[in-house]
Parts: sequence; C-alpha cells; structure tokens
Amino acid sequence: MSNVEVSRFLDESRNRVEGYLDSNLPDVSGPAGTIAEAMRYAVLGGGKRIRPALVFAACEAAGGRAEATIPVAAAIEMIHTYSLIHDDLPAMDDDDLRRGQPTVHRKFGEAVAILTGDALHTLAFEWLSRFPSGDDLAGRRTRVSTTLATAAGVAGMVGGQIADLEHEQRPTDETMLAWIHSHKTGALFAASSEVGGILAGADDSICADLRAFGAELGLTFQIADDLLDLVSTAETLGKTPGKDLRAGKTTYPAMFGEAATREMGEASLARARAHLEQSGVHAETLYALAHLALHRSR
Repeated sequence: MSNVEVSRFLDESRNRVEGYLDSNLPDVSGPAGTIAEAMRYAVLGGGKRIRPALVFAACEAAGGRAEATIPVAAAIEMIHTYSLIHDDLPAMDDDDLRRGQPTVHRKFGEAVAILTGDALHTLAFEWLSRFPSGDDLAGRRTRVSTTLATAAGVAGMVGGQIADLEHEQRPTDETMLAWIHSHKTGALFAASSEVGGILAGADDSICADLRAFGAELGLTFQIADDLLDLVSTAETLGKTPGKDLRAGKTTYPAMFGEAATREMGEASLARARAHLEQSGVHAETLYALAHLALHRSR
C-alpha cells in the first residue's frame, strides 16, 4: 500500500469517527454545558485517530465491515482522549499544549479537566455496553468491553502511567522501560487491534495474532514518539517537545542512543509484520499503518 493510499485510509477513518463523535457527544446546552463543551474541545480538536483506524483495519482484515464498528472505535478514541487530559494535568505531566491547542485544564481549569476526563471515560463504556447491538451479538459486546476495560485499567494503561510517574528521576532498567510502555501505550493499541477481530467474528487464534501485532505497534509508536521528542518542534508535534527529558523520565533514546533506538523501531516493525503473516488475514492496510507509525513526522 502506497503512502497516498494509507493517508487516504486514515482520512476516511478520521471522518468516520469524528462524524460519529460530533453527532453523539452531549450537546453544549443545559446545566452540564461546560463539561459538554470541554468534551467536544478535547475530542474534536484534532488527533491522529490511529486507534480507531486500527479497529477498522483489523476488522476488515478479518473479513468484517468497518462501518459496523464505528461506535466502538469512537469509544476507544474517547478512552484515549480522557487519558491525555489527565496525563496533561499539573499533578501528572503538567503540559500546556495538546493537539496544537491549549490543554483542557489550561482552557477550562483543572476541576473541569478532571471531570471532562471522567465524563469521556464513562460515556465510552456506556457506548460499549450498547454496541454491537442485538441479542445475537451479546457475546461480542461482552468480549469487547472486557478487553478494553482491562487495557484501560491497572492491568494496562493506568498501570503503565503510575509506573511512569514513579520512575521519574529514578534509575530505570530496560525491563521496566519495556513494561511501562507496553502498558501505558501498548495496551490500548493491542486492544484496538484485537477488538477489530472480535467485531469481525474472527476465531481466537486470529484475534490473538491481531493483539500481538497491536502490542508491537504500540512499541513502534512509542519509539517514534521518543525520537520525535528529541528532534521535532511544538508546531509540528502539536504538543510540547522535550518534556520527558526535563521530567527526568527514561526514554529509549536516553537509554540506548538515537541510532540504536531507530534499529529497535525497525525490529519491532518486523515483529509486527510477522504476527500479521502468522494470522493469515489480509494485512496490507495494517502493515502500512505500522510502517507509518514508525516513519511519521508528528
């Protein structure tokens, strides 16, 4: 798949999920209008939409229809966005810029930012409790909700976030660095890929391969993030570069050097491709997304 084709796929994915979010997020009128406004500001204010694109691509690769997964993909984007809102708070990473605009707590205040993250998280699971709809798909609904709850919680993203915070300004070895990123970043990538397979009705072995692919993609994405943090600008990234270094966090380039880190990214990309080949699914789009994740400019 060419760069033009994968860019077109990402644009189509973005339009699908943003159209659904715009139509289904709470209206800004009414007593809770401030939270609704902040939710829309946070979710609709840009973003790569990689996780929803993974759901669509994995579902299609496993023989399903991407259009049927849109509410679930949108819910995953809300879970991701809630984590960014909370991650940017003064008590966490204390950042002023996200997706090229002021962070939610800078725009609306800390209390509103906390509640906005809470609202996005809970609304996401409200949607997941309803989709895919129908009694005959209740089993898939349960599997999807369980998969995403595990990925977002202490066994996944939240566990990775607390380990990341606790290892600031402390020596961190390679094992702990890998654990942090496989949970903080990789868990939701792995779940997004697996969920695409679940929604397509794929068998357990294919879902497991899709999950393993997503986990490697999460590592690839994090390695690229670490590298971009070294060389890019706020205008390009849409967020503050160099903040991990200033916070005393251990990154792949800090531990291994830039050249070795780039080699690690290529090795992770190769492992991701191997999982796709093992799965036997039509994986061209998925691999193109993985390649783009490593070789992106923002």
